[in-house]
Amino acid sequence: MKEELNPRIVAQRQLDRAAEMLDMDPGMHARLREPKTVIRVAIPVRMDDGRVEVFHGWRSQHNSYRGPCKGGIRYHKDVDEDDVVALSMWMTWKCALVNLPYGGAKGGVRCNPPEMSQDELERLTRRFTFMISPIIGPEEDIPAPDVFTNQQTMAWMMDTYSILKGYTIPGVVTGKPLDLGGSEGRVEATGRGCVITIHEALKELGIDPSTTTAAVQGYGNVGSNAAMFLQDLGVKVVAATDVYGGVVNLDGVDTHKLARHVSETGSVVKFPGTKPFTNEELFALDVDILVPAAMGSVITSKNAGAIKAKIIGEGANGPTTPEADVILREKGIFVIPDVLANAGGVTVSYFEWVQDLYHLHWDLRRVNQELERMMVSAYGDVRDMAKEKDVDNRTAAYLLAVSRVARAGTERGLFP
Repeated sequence: MKEELNPRIVAQRQLDRAAEMLDMDPGMHARLREPKTVIRVAIPVRMDDGRVEVFHGWRSQHNSYRGPCKGGIRYHKDVDEDDVVALSMWMTWKCALVNLPYGGAKGGVRCNPPEMSQDELERLTRRFTFMISPIIGPEEDIPAPDVFTNQQTMAWMMDTYSILKGYTIPGVVTGKPLDLGGSEGRVEATGRGCVITIHEALKELGIDPSTTTAAVQGYGNVGSNAAMFLQDLGVKVVAATDVYGGVVNLDGVDTHKLARHVSETGSVVKFPGTKPFTNEELFALDVDILVPAAMGSVITSKNAGAIKAKIIGEGANGPTTPEADVILREKGIFVIPDVLANAGGVTVSYFEWVQDLYHLHWDLRRVNQELERMMVSAYGDVRDMAKEKDVDNRTAAYLLAVSRVARAGTERGLFP
């Protein structure tokens, strides 16, 4: 049987398993299997050389039973509708798992940001925002940064939407600069949340962080921050990779200096004091902790058997295929699933949204305290469910999240 790599089908299969175990009403199951809204737009952008190029973009709103839709916007050369639909579904479960009053959404534009100028990215962002503006808003759908988007992207989106409405509306997006209503701690929130769950797992398994080693696949915002927080925890990070290559030093890599190297050069490659390394070698490396923090479907049936890590903290969305999941379970690897491990970003986005709505500003200490409280609570809920039902962490997380969303849908009823 061919391994399924289509993220939309993977997401639906994960839901199907949870629905079967929950003995869910078939009508509710059918409603949760599909997004409530998907729009596709063709985005004309005038490039720096004067020609007009048309980019394709999508926004998927999976579910809003628990509140407004919430989810990032990614710019990537390979993104498509199946990606954004799957990601929006995963966002629904993620928000429910950490008990946020949100449903899931996701957006994407097929483009190649490293090959585009800042002016071209701004024109693309403003045009895309204009085209999806009828379905976004602080009470309807709140975008945020994702792959190859950042605070500046969100600033452009907020400004464009505000111009269209005639007054400033900071709550339309999260992940903004602090000057525009952004939250302290938002940039590093996903990586911090991932490491909070890893630390909880280490405590549960009776492992001292100072005796452990880690490898990080993907050294963008999530991976670099996770690596730095792991090092701060006492973990020895020995390898890191990105789309251009990787580096390894079994005596340990200074993750803070590596982050500066990436900022200056655009890649982890050729970091002083390290040797070249590949993703394939990273997954087979003998480490205690593995953090996949790049794109989806990177842990498959082809490489799962080679993984030696005791703990996998999924910093990325959908990094593990269902077939690989079976192998990891059989190997006894402790997997912290993406819907839990990378929920720190949307949690602090929620804090930002609340601050914007009520014209507040929380200091970094409060943000980090609240983030840790919610992540530790969600981790405990998942582990309690896993023990109660005698299932793996991913299944437990889905049973919790899907049941919460389905219950909200049942309580709201069906109109008309």
